[in-house]
Amino acid sequence: MEPTTKTETLDIEGMTCASCAAFVEKSLTRTPGVQRAMVNFATEKATIDYLPAQASPATLRQAVVAAGYGVSERAPDTSAADRQAEIDEQKARAYQKLKHRFWVAAGLAAVIMPLSMLMLWPALLQRVNMHWLNYGLLLLTLPVLLYSGREFYTSAWNGFRHRAANMDTLIAVGTGAAFLYSLAATVVPGWFMRRGIMPEVYYDTTATIIALILLGKVLELRAKTQTSAAIKALMGLQAKTARVVRPDGQEVDVPIEHVQLHDLIVVRPGEKVATDGLIEEGHSAVDEAMLTGESLPVEKKAGDPVFGATLNKTGSFRFRVTKVGADTLLSQIVKLVEDAQGSRAPIQRLADKVSAIFVPNVVVIAILTFVLWFDLAPVESRLPLALVNFVAVLIIACPCALGLATPTAIMVSTGKGAEHGVLIRNAEALEKAYQVTTVLLDKTGTITRGEPTVTDFVPAAGQEVGWLLQLVAAVERQSEHPLAEAVVRYADSQHTALIPATGFQAIEGKGAQAVVNSQPVLIGNFRLLEEAGIGLPPALRQHADELLVQAKTVLYVAVAGQAAGVIGVADTVRETSAAAIKRLQSMGLEVVMMTGDNPQTAAQVAGQVGIRRYFAEVLPSGKAGKVQELQAEGRVVAMVGDGINDAPALAQADIGLAMGGGTDVAMEAAGITLMRSDLRGVVTAIDLSRQTIRTIRQNLFFAFIYNVLGIPIAAGLLYPVFGILLSPMLAAGAMALSSVSVLTNSLRLRSFSPLQN
Repeated sequence: MEPTTKTETLDIEGMTCASCAAFVEKSLTRTPGVQRAMVNFATEKATIDYLPAQASPATLRQAVVAAGYGVSERAPDTSAADRQAEIDEQKARAYQKLKHRFWVAAGLAAVIMPLSMLMLWPALLQRVNMHWLNYGLLLLTLPVLLYSGREFYTSAWNGFRHRAANMDTLIAVGTGAAFLYSLAATVVPGWFMRRGIMPEVYYDTTATIIALILLGKVLELRAKTQTSAAIKALMGLQAKTARVVRPDGQEVDVPIEHVQLHDLIVVRPGEKVATDGLIEEGHSAVDEAMLTGESLPVEKKAGDPVFGATLNKTGSFRFRVTKVGADTLLSQIVKLVEDAQGSRAPIQRLADKVSAIFVPNVVVIAILTFVLWFDLAPVESRLPLALVNFVAVLIIACPCALGLATPTAIMVSTGKGAEHGVLIRNAEALEKAYQVTTVLLDKTGTITRGEPTVTDFVPAAGQEVGWLLQLVAAVERQSEHPLAEAVVRYADSQHTALIPATGFQAIEGKGAQAVVNSQPVLIGNFRLLEEAGIGLPPALRQHADELLVQAKTVLYVAVAGQAAGVIGVADTVRETSAAAIKRLQSMGLEVVMMTGDNPQTAAQVAGQVGIRRYFAEVLPSGKAGKVQELQAEGRVVAMVGDGINDAPALAQADIGLAMGGGTDVAMEAAGITLMRSDLRGVVTAIDLSRQTIRTIRQNLFFAFIYNVLGIPIAAGLLYPVFGILLSPMLAAGAMALSSVSVLTNSLRLRSFSPLQN
């Protein structure tokens, strides 16, 4: 028997780039008892699967701290909303502190830069003592290093102590080298001059690089907070109070945290539903758009479920609480989105591998650059040129953009999906949806409504429709058969008056009979009428045959021993199915239907919705086999279903999509859950996945191109041909721009809207 693992999520503090995340992950993975560790730089969270017998949350935290990073403590009883509010507050404080550091650096750099340029005008230098100017620049630069840039150096030193290198290592070594060279040129200029080297200073380079990098981090942090806007919006939907009915009948407003299971809650028009429950009294229309993406309000009556955070529109009602806190649908959605945002897509593996080895290799390239320039440049300028190019290589190569390329896009898209009623289990499911070539649809409950509906009500000659419907409804109200329920729903929709029936009797496998208004009424299949010796008039028989050709179930009605009418019942196609299937086909996907019905019924439904290929008479046990059959043809299959018997097929498919109206078992087996029982959600899920993967590829291109082109240019590759050297300040600007461009590109996904069907 496999030992049971537990999962722990830690909020990591102090990570500055993808290399940090890789190092924390490696440290956790090496901890005894840890089965799997995954650290997400964008969300700043670590998800760890571990064996409780060998590890504990405390040992996991110790591993992170030992790696040189911090762990934000979370109270076990803190709700998701409160925890998020706490994290948001911490990030807001960090953002303000970061902005202050930037403005100090920017303000001083704005003074240092023009003063440094005095050296370019010999006429001005004659009036200015260069020695004292350098000391002045040194004093202006020290606050930039010791305050604005201090965290770069402490982080780099911490990484050095733990034999690790990260983005801060590159910044610290680069700016530190420029500063130390400048300090030496200021304090002992004679040493340089005796060796034929002009003692130039690079205080402007040091200050400006730190200011530009901080600007990039300010913009980056601001953009990162926007990537999780959707999940924050979901959390903000929760009602703050609930009106609870006490046992003595008194209504009391209480904080939502004090609501308990089985409480009776009153909801008035315009108020939010406090938590999940079942309506006991009253009726209304409830706006569930915030959970399902459905724009039209849903009619609710006694016995219907309601969900926390939805908005009551018209009537008032009372409901009994069935779920509170983390068990509510809203909390489950938030957790699912959080888990998805913290997951890793297969496409990210390349970036992770590069990030893990990137910084040490860049340091080697920078050292080689320094050595080559020192050897090949003219004697009088070799040290400054070697230093400038050494610093430029280190600064431009920071791998921030690589670490942000995939997770930021995943964060935005999973949140956006939740807004539109598409819940994505993890990043791998999102990537699989992008690769889909064939969509396999289960018919019942997916293409169709999944419940019988009266489609035709045909009275015999001389029978009045309203009266006959009253008689039929009176009998069927006594029955629990699904077909009887369909007839009752139809009668209710026609506002049929209620009349009593006596002597009700269900006739197994045939139908039912009762006495209504002193007249015996029979309703059932043809055999029921046949055994009662009741014949069908030719016109009524013709209607019945037409309904059978249309693959509908026919109920026959007899009153007082005479055939009185026929009723056509079918599992009707959803209004949106045909348009959604057409849209999927226009996206280049093959759509295949699967059903347990006979070929005639399957062909009828397939023809209605424009499906050309279908599998008929498929037993529940054979559904997974049909998925395998399509996969054997080389297809990447998305299976869409809603029932318990769909679960094996959902699990077998490359990606399973469970309709929201289905069962928990189906949703558990699926990679994507559609909150609405509407095939347009499949279109939304696949379209969102395509836009997300496209964005990730663009991000990775941006991230790689900066380094692939930037490092050789920073090393001086263009100098022999064009005489161009890359200033370290331009390198810092390019590095900051790479991260901001990746984040900005990911944020474009916030404008995603479902394709119109």
